Order: sequence, then structure tokens, then C-alpha cells
Amino acid sequence: MTDLIPIGRFSRMTRLSIKALRFYDEQGLLRPLHVDPSSGYRYYGRVQANRAEAIRILRSTGMPVDEIREVLAEDDPERTGKRLAMHRERLLERLAEQERMLRFLERLIERGEGVMPYQVVVKKVEPQQVAALRLHTAMNAVAADVQRGFGTLIEAITGVGVAPSGMPFIVFHDVIDEQTAGDIEICIPVPPGTVFPEGQVRAAEIPGGPMATTVHRGPYAEISPAYHYVTGWIAEHGHQHAGPPRELYLNDPQSVTQEELLTEVQFPISYG
Repeated sequence: MTDLIPIGRFSRMTRLSIKALRFYDEQGLLRPLHVDPSSGYRYYGRVQANRAEAIRILRSTGMPVDEIREVLAEDDPERTGKRLAMHRERLLERLAEQERMLRFLERLIERGEGVMPYQVVVKKVEPQQVAALRLHTAMNAVAADVQRGFGTLIEAITGVGVAPSGMPFIVFHDVIDEQTAGDIEICIPVPPGTVFPEGQVRAAEIPGGPMATTVHRGPYAEISPAYHYVTGWIAEHGHQHAGPPRELYLNDPQSVTQEELLTEVQFPISYG
């Protein structure tokens, strides 16, 4: 017992906070060598310092806790290497996305007070029967939630033996930013009369009506100026917002590059 290190000293040794050490204990990543039965106080050993450092580094690179648990549980160096290589690819994709956003920011700054050029078209959209999945999400989770949501819808549609009858879209019921979570409704048009078993996915009719629309070309993450432009156009022409905006996805992100993505932004309006 003399070689045991109290949690406070182990925290200073490993540069992991006491709160983090307790969390990693609860998650089964870094169990203390001894827990005092009367006080519940945790004690660690020097031999655990390397494991603690591995956890600290992997967390700093954004690896999820579940994946860290799998990496540390591996006793095959080749499989461990494959897991780390997969994470490296994710990091490279994230870096490429951040570089794209920096280039986008540079273009915005170069424009000063100007806005990106868009053409607004008013069109009448018919009501649509859809397979719908409503989710509550946050800024840091919306991309993953949307991807999973579309997967859930496709599975449900396939399960009832019908095919999509139109392009997928999302209704943004709330404004979602870094401070505020909100609701989105992921939709895929289906034939009238389609019925789904009770569950997350439901059959719904999305109302139609006049829409102020524009098409954004490029990455989804750079779509905000299209919203700025359309909302400004609506105000300038004396119209009123008549419902939450939608994004209609005109091509498949699996078959085109980020720069070739086409998204139609639709704002329901009533005429002023």
C-alpha cells in the first residue's frame, strides 16, 4: 500500500483533473488500484501514469470515450494501429473542413458589408406527404443527427415497401446556434397513403404555399449567407414570414464534391 498515490497527487502527476479521474473511473477507462472502503478515497499507482497519458492525449484529439475504451482494451498492436489510423482520418477530415471554413471567412471579410450574390425566386410549393422524423438537436450534434435521421427514414420507408417520391428536406422549427438547441424535422416525400408502424417515424403532410427561395451552391456549412439574403429580400418586398424555413437537398453528397452541393433554401411567406 505504500506505493499507492492519492488522487490529488496523481492528478498533478498526470495533468488530469480530479473530476476527470473520477469520470474515467466511472467509465471503466482508468480504475484506481485501491479505494478506501471507509472514505471512498481513490489511490493510483505509478504504473498507471502511461495509461492516463494515453487517455489524456486521445481525449485532446476528440476521440469519444467508447472508442478510447476499445483502443485501450486491445492487446493486438495491429488492430490498435488500425483504430488509430481511422481516428487519424477523421482528424484530417476535420482539419480540411476547418480550412474550408477559414477560406469562407476570408471571402466574407473581403466583401465587407456586402452579401453573397443570390437570386430569389418566389414559387408555389404544393403540400407534400412525407416520412418525417422530428429531433431536438444542438449545433455540435446537428450534422451527426441529420445523418442518422436520414438513415432512420430510409430504413422505415424501405420497411413498408415504398420508394421516396421526391427530394429530401429539413424543416428548421427553431434557430440553432452555439448557445441554443432546437427542433428540426427531417423529411423524405413518400406516396400518398403511406403508413408507418408506431415509432419515431411518422407519416405527415407538410403544408405548401408561396415560398421565397434561393439556391446555395457549396458546402452546407457555408449556407448562412443564403438565409441572410432571402430574409432581407422578404423584408425589402414587404412580405411576411409564414412558417419555418426549409432546406431542400437537390443532389447527393455521396456523389458530388462539397463545392458542387446544391441546396434550395425555402421561406414560406405571406404577401404584404
